[in-house]
Amino acid sequence: MPIYLPATTHTSTESLTPREIVSELDKYVVGQAAAKRAVAIALRNRTRRQKLSPDLAEEIAPKNILMIGPTGVGKTEIARRLARLAQSPFIKVEASKFTEVGYVGRDVESMVRDLVELGIDMVRDEKLDEVRGKAAQNAEERLLDLLLPPTRPIAPEEDAAAAREQQNQTRERFREQLRAGRLDSRVVEVEVRERSFPSLEIITGSSVEEVDINLKDMLPGLFQGRTKKRRMKVPEAVEYLAQEEEQKLIDMDSVARTAVERVEQAGIIFIDEIDKIAGREGGHGPDVSREGVQRDILPIVEGTTVNTKHGMVRTDHILFIAAGAFHVSKPSDLIPELQGRFPIRVELEPLGRDEFVRILTEPRSALVKQYTALMETEGIALVFMEEAIHRIADFATIVNERTENIGARRLHTVMEKLLDEVSFEGPDLAEKRVTIDRAYVDRMLAEIVKNDDLSRYIL
Repeated sequence: MPIYLPATTHTSTESLTPREIVSELDKYVVGQAAAKRAVAIALRNRTRRQKLSPDLAEEIAPKNILMIGPTGVGKTEIARRLARLAQSPFIKVEASKFTEVGYVGRDVESMVRDLVELGIDMVRDEKLDEVRGKAAQNAEERLLDLLLPPTRPIAPEEDAAAAREQQNQTRERFREQLRAGRLDSRVVEVEVRERSFPSLEIITGSSVEEVDINLKDMLPGLFQGRTKKRRMKVPEAVEYLAQEEEQKLIDMDSVARTAVERVEQAGIIFIDEIDKIAGREGGHGPDVSREGVQRDILPIVEGTTVNTKHGMVRTDHILFIAAGAFHVSKPSDLIPELQGRFPIRVELEPLGRDEFVRILTEPRSALVKQYTALMETEGIALVFMEEAIHRIADFATIVNERTENIGARRLHTVMEKLLDEVSFEGPDLAEKRVTIDRAYVDRMLAEIVKNDDLSRYIL
């Protein structure tokens, strides 16, 4: 899915200083100052590199980052928000996806191909915004042609001129009616193109692209589709024709070139669970493939050229951010060559009670704000007392300590259980104001948290 610039950022990315980048990230991610500082510098260095001479810029490699920290502390969120801030093509991949033996595992180059597809979507959306007005005009003219078929020419010159003038006046009246919505009930016949793409799979788990076969080039007639007449109401016809006109106005070759350049110069690939491919030498079974996967990923991170259906893509200047909990293994368990390609290492701190309180209330999309907004759709005013928020944070901290520490993700589980009653009975409640205080939180959660076996399963 393409990454868009959030509405909260009003300044150009190029003008954002590292301090301002951290400030933007603070709106969504609580704490983790060291990690934010590292990614802010990495993003700013990209801007600095673009201002250098081409010869020198080519030599400057991106400073890839390795994030170390337990699950649920904000590693993925920091990278995702950074990409939105920079309007960069961004993709998240799981390193463990490349460990399965045989055809089930994915080709490591697929991460670059997927990034290019995202880049194509981003650039196409930008071009659509540019041509939308022109496409709407063209669609309107085509629809008026359908509503007013051209009349046969009349022989005498004066009569022909009068007829054209009358037809133009009629056309303009229809245009006014169309824009006013008075023709919405009319039905027109539109010529539509059938989209019948054959479903082919060469090898289980492999796409056609991965075996370097482009069937559209080999069998062009098979993919063009036939046209047929379809009856539709005017609003649907306007939308369909506008989409057709948008596609005509967009030069996809230009889009592909721009997207490939953007991916090469500003792409970000987030490799999660990299600790799962680090580790024990020897052994049998899947463990044997771990070092092999690292060696497959190495050339992509080092800088290589990947063949995609939109052209060759160089990975020399793509920013790689890797992350892992490293509970069992250590960063030093990665092969030395791969370690050297992640020169910046930041450790993310585990989250405690104070951070949970801030996560519940401070960010733009804080959990308390989310649930309050959800209940407002039912006409229910959900009011969280400050003491209740602290109590929720207490319970989340206790459960993390007693069971698995899954960080801020525990808050989602706790909040769902806390508001289970309100969510279910909300539409039928006579009292539309619900106050969540300390007593309410204790009533809903205390017994579950007290019982270790129960909290293990429920929270």
